[in-house]
Amino acid sequence: MQNIIKFKFEDNDAIIPNYAHKEDAGMDIYSNEEKLIPANSWALVKTGFSMELPKGYEAQIRSKSGLALNKGIFCLNSPGTIDENYRGEIGVILMNVGKQDYKVEKHQKIAQMVINKVEHLNYEITDSLSQTLRGGGGFGSTGLDVNK
Repeated sequence: MQNIIKFKFEDNDAIIPNYAHKEDAGMDIYSNEEKLIPANSWALVKTGFSMELPKGYEAQIRSKSGLALNKGIFCLNSPGTIDENYRGEIGVILMNVGKQDYKVEKHQKIAQMVINKVEHLNYEITDSLSQTLRGGGGFGSTGLDVNK
């Protein structure tokens, strides 16, 4: 059995997410409205579609690298998770860290969506964890020098 994502138009003018290339991991997501995002601010941009994910899957909304590099526009809560039981319109929170206001155009590519399998694990509370060489080292504990 093949897993299928069901898309529903919330606005008949919306563009349903699609893969630019068949090998791509992420589907492009398009805005369904014009929206001005002032410099150093953020806004929720509507997409005009909702969806139903297969059981056991989630969608992650991620930034478009070209928007981030060229305009300073990225997904504020990246990756944003869409759970399999959410049925509302998909919105993308875009942040503008640029020095100028940015106008999102209707039907512009604004983000990408990657679908992932989700596995739920059981857990237990414990007084100790196994030891590793790394231990609690993090946040630069290995240094930044490529020769070390």
